[in-house]
Amino acid sequence: MKKGSIATRLFWLSLAWLVVALIATAFLLAALYSRALDRSLSEALNFNLETLVARTLENGAPEAPGLSAADPRFTRPASGWYWQITDEVGLPLNLSNSLLGSVMPKISGPFSDKNARTGIAVDDFDTRVRLIERKVTIGDQELIYSVTGNLDEIATLTGQFRGQALVVLGAVGAMLAIMSAIVARVALRPVQKLSKAIENVRAGGTRRVEGEFPSELVPLADELNELLRANTEIVERAKNQVGNLAHGLKTPLAVLRNEAAGRKDGFAGVVRTEVEKMNSQVKTYLDRAQMSARTAVIGHKADTQAVVERLVRVMGKIHSDRDIGLELPADGTPWFRGEEADLEEMVGNLLDNACKWSRSAVGIVVEKTEISGQKKVVISIDDDGRGLNETEMRAVLRRGVRLDEKTPGSGLGLDIVKELVDIYGGSLSLHPSASGGLGVRLVLPAVSA
Repeated sequence: MKKGSIATRLFWLSLAWLVVALIATAFLLAALYSRALDRSLSEALNFNLETLVARTLENGAPEAPGLSAADPRFTRPASGWYWQITDEVGLPLNLSNSLLGSVMPKISGPFSDKNARTGIAVDDFDTRVRLIERKVTIGDQELIYSVTGNLDEIATLTGQFRGQALVVLGAVGAMLAIMSAIVARVALRPVQKLSKAIENVRAGGTRRVEGEFPSELVPLADELNELLRANTEIVERAKNQVGNLAHGLKTPLAVLRNEAAGRKDGFAGVVRTEVEKMNSQVKTYLDRAQMSARTAVIGHKADTQAVVERLVRVMGKIHSDRDIGLELPADGTPWFRGEEADLEEMVGNLLDNACKWSRSAVGIVVEKTEISGQKKVVISIDDDGRGLNETEMRAVLRRGVRLDEKTPGSGLGLDIVKELVDIYGGSLSLHPSASGGLGVRLVLPAVSA
């Protein structure tokens, strides 16, 4: 799972909740187990006390030898299991073998209505015990029966149970965590499917988000398709408005040009000059609008290799005295994510400039790379001309700048290329080439074929 993903967050939240819940469950079960053992101990002590009373009645006197409780643990010294019979003033009359060499623990407080009391005490061996005392009248003699049970044994058993519960619940938690991770992946798989469908639209595979999605994602897919439809309509309207504007301006400009052409005075010359400037500006901004409209359409892609090979053939015929070398990646050329006409415009301008300024050879290399997780196609064009210095490299990218007025051209080629590159989020850089001329590196977004 990727860092920061919804699946990762669900997994860690589920894991944290499982850890807290299972630890709390282990301690809760241990507390319930301890309470059950304590209740069982109290029942066992009451049973042994009643047994002592019954056997006292059988023997006729509390001092009778051989008097014993039902549980054999009362015979082990320092076991925490003791019994004792005293008279009403507290004088011992009989006691268990386990109590030999020690003193019966004491508790304070009044007896209840049932002539009984219970509490927790510590014996001579620092063992915590539960003590139950009851007043019993046999004949004309009032006796106090005291019985204790070992509470430390319960604490030991509870600790062992808690440790085992933590191990078992830990194993259960690990299985639940794995299940949570699997469920998160499975539950979010439709989101990945939607992401791939959107990527397919962006890469030009389809014009709509297609596929079957859960009911929660269907509205999102529908809204995306509506957004794509609205985007296409907006672009189409923009292109139509650009065309209408072009036609609307061409006619008045043509009238002004024709009127000025029939006159030879200075005013007519000014009109002709300004009309040409207006024509140039209108053409430039209409071209920009059309470029922006084309790049706004999602889902277009172009075969980079086919476009570059076609341009190399065309430039080879136009500049027959130049040797144009083409190098393509051995494992296939990625497709350009955009309009084919724009790719031709960019590469064609750069290749034509290289052929014009080269002495004899031009090299073009197409590569593929990945930048910040996004696929890119890199087109490098080198010539063996005189090259440019740093100042000239910065100046040549400005609109209309021409370093040599003798060479045919308008000076707009590199500016158009740079503007298209910016629109597509690519990059254009100039550098000295290995053959001594100028090197151009064009980086554009790419998709798989």
